[in-house]
Amino acid sequence: MWKYIAKRLLQVLLTLLLFQIVTYLLMDAQPGDIADLLTLNPDIPPAQREILRRDLGLDRPPLERAVVYISNFYKGDLGVSFSQYPRPVLDIIMERLPRTLVLFLSATLVSFWAGFSSGKVLAWKRGGLIEYSSTLIGVFLYTVFTPWFALMMIWLFSIKLGWLPPGKFLDPLLWLDTPEHVNANFIFMRMVWSALIGSGMTIVGLVLSKFLPSSLRSASNWASVIVPFGLVFIFWGYFTGGLGSYAWDILSHLVLPVLTVTLIGYGGTMLLTRTSMLETLREDYIMTAKAKGLPEKVIRDKHAARNALLPVWTGLVFAIGGSLSGGIITETVFSWPGIGLTLLQAATIEDIPLAMGALTVTGVLTLISHLVADVGYAFLDPRIRYH
Repeated sequence: MWKYIAKRLLQVLLTLLLFQIVTYLLMDAQPGDIADLLTLNPDIPPAQREILRRDLGLDRPPLERAVVYISNFYKGDLGVSFSQYPRPVLDIIMERLPRTLVLFLSATLVSFWAGFSSGKVLAWKRGGLIEYSSTLIGVFLYTVFTPWFALMMIWLFSIKLGWLPPGKFLDPLLWLDTPEHVNANFIFMRMVWSALIGSGMTIVGLVLSKFLPSSLRSASNWASVIVPFGLVFIFWGYFTGGLGSYAWDILSHLVLPVLTVTLIGYGGTMLLTRTSMLETLREDYIMTAKAKGLPEKVIRDKHAARNALLPVWTGLVFAIGGSLSGGIITETVFSWPGIGLTLLQAATIEDIPLAMGALTVTGVLTLISHLVADVGYAFLDPRIRYH
């Protein structure tokens, strides 16, 4: 296994290197450069434009710039953003990346859990009205045009019902009176840590509840979810010195994009799980398990669902890895200032260092997701062995 992982890591590094070279040269091949945008004022003489191009390194040959960029990247230097000069690209990515990860990781995990849970039940009790209607809903969500669906969600929940903000990261009017040491990133990162601590406590509680008697297990599972996040809400409401209102503002802006991505992801996961379960239920070992008189829940969850999980696992890992690049549309519609919107804006104004930084992060996560998917197969299916 370790030998296989070492080989795959080497392949990942080589693929990333080729990806960076090709991407940089393609981006550099765009007509014009950012100096044209920064010197549109007719009063600026051409000599000043050439000085700017020299300061930004745009007067060098494309291949030389690509080699310099890639060598600096592997030293931990992603360069300086042209559009936000002299701010380092790494600082911008570290600011925007958590916003994208929170949005798409939470939506992907929830849609995977809901889609897998409902898909296996629908396949087990196939043939009824609920299965047909759920399948139609899943097909609609899976094939829906994402920008249109996102706009319809904004129209329904923001304009018609007025329950949620239509977009952005926060309400600027609310944040006018924030203390000097408080900003959006300060609040957001503490929200992330609070959610991680609450999730960790929930996982520990769910694991410990398995050792309790069956009569107490259900109540313990509910308590493992309600108590940790109840403590998180109490903490933000009473122990943060009035910062809870700002955290609630960010959270309210996060709900609608998360709900939109979750619904779209749910459709694909549910359909894939249902199809995989239907194929698994035809296997001989399922018939043998039924002949032995095992309970239906045991056959469904421990025998059929585990093997049906393999293709769903692949889809989950690839969805997580590709969430950054796939988030461009969603982040643009909702004006969510994450890495996807940053990539689009940087590419539009030819901010090559910032665009390359965002693309490289996307490439790294995508390649890692492929590696995780391959290794995960060995744990999900004992028949698979790597040498």
